[in-house]
Amino acid sequence: MFRHEQIEINAGLLIALTLVVISVGGLVEIVPLFKIPSTVEAVPEVRPYTPLELRGRDIYQREGCFYCHSQMVRPLRDEWLRYGHYSLAAESRYDHPFLWGSKRTGPDLARVGGKYSNAWHVQHLIDPRSVVPESIMPAYPWLMERELDYGDIARRMAALRKAGVPYSLTEAEYRRNVERWGKAVADRLDIRRAEEALLAQAEAGNYDGDRRRLTEMDAIVAYLQALGTMVDFKKYGEAYFVQFR
Repeated sequence: MFRHEQIEINAGLLIALTLVVISVGGLVEIVPLFKIPSTVEAVPEVRPYTPLELRGRDIYQREGCFYCHSQMVRPLRDEWLRYGHYSLAAESRYDHPFLWGSKRTGPDLARVGGKYSNAWHVQHLIDPRSVVPESIMPAYPWLMERELDYGDIARRMAALRKAGVPYSLTEAEYRRNVERWGKAVADRLDIRRAEEALLAQAEAGNYDGDRRRLTEMDAIVAYLQALGTMVDFKKYGEAYFVQFR
C-alpha cells in the first residue's frame, strides 16, 4: 500500500488516484439513474399554464422578478418549515424556461399560490412597503395602468406546443386533455379558443379588483396564484417520491 506521503510528493500518482476516486464517485451517482424509469414524478394533476397565467409568467420574466425570488424549495428541513414541501421536477415540466432562480433577495415563491389574497398581491406590487414595511422590493405600479396585450396569445401557446407542452390544436389533442384534466381545464388549454379562455378567466377571477379593464396586473396575479397549487401532497406519502430520486 502507498503511504500518504508517497502520494503527496508524486504528482503523477496523485493525479491518477484522484481520477480513480472521481470516476468511482461519478459512477456511484450516475449508474443508479439508468435503473429509474423516470426522474419526473408521476403527478398527473400538474397541467400547463392557462393563457392568462402564461401571459402573467411572461410579464414576471420581463420585469426580472426571478432575479430576486427563487421558485425552488430545497429538500431541507428549514425550507420545508417555511415554504412547504420541496419542489418536484414535475411542477416545472411545462416551464420554458424554468424559473428556479439562484438567489433569494426576497422569499421563495414556489408555493405562494393561495397564500395571500388577490388584493394583497395587487397592493404589494403597487407599493411593497405598504404591506411589508421592511421590504426592499421596487414598486411596479405600471402593472395596474397598462392594458394587457393578449393578441398573440395563440401564437405563444403554439410555440410552446412545439416544445412539448400539451396545448391542443386538433380535436384529438383536445379530447386527450379532457381525459387527462377534465373539460374545464382542457377548454383553457385549447389554442383555438385561447383569447376566449383568457378573457373568461380574467372576468371570473377579477385579479386586479377592477372589472372595467383587463390589465397586466390581472395576468401576473393569476400566475402568482397558480404557483404551487397543482399538486395535492395529502394524496401522496413521502415514500412515493423516493422512487423518482
